[in-house]
Amino acid sequence: MTASERELAERLSQRLRHVVLMLRRDGADQPITSQQLSVLASLEREPRRMTALAAEHGVRLPTMTAQVDRLERDGLITRGRDGTDARVVVVRLTRTGIERMSAGREHRIGLLAARLARMTDEERAAVDAALPALDKLLTP
Repeated sequence: MTASERELAERLSQRLRHVVLMLRRDGADQPITSQQLSVLASLEREPRRMTALAAEHGVRLPTMTAQVDRLERDGLITRGRDGTDARVVVVRLTRTGIERMSAGREHRIGLLAARLARMTDEERAAVDAALPALDKLLTP
């Protein structure tokens, strides 16, 4: 790793932290937290095993279980057993969960769109041009 690569990595890390904090602060008055929104989004395409959710979110199973407990209590998800292995717990979105996730996503997109609207055309083009590089950065 070169010094310039390390410096870029440090600057990127700082910016990503600031983006995450901005989204968390803005979502503080929302019905669900950004972490809960992230779990709901993980379930959008298909039901998931608890172990897979924990791994995706980089937390231990007891931490994910606590998060799922809150989401289930609020009627946003349901837990069930896997049809092929009754020992496996599977989590799926409810209709309310889909609606809450969609509302949370729209709120977040609205915030980002408002911030982008304050930029110049050139700045927005630079953000747009950086997206493919960010996609590559996020690919393991």
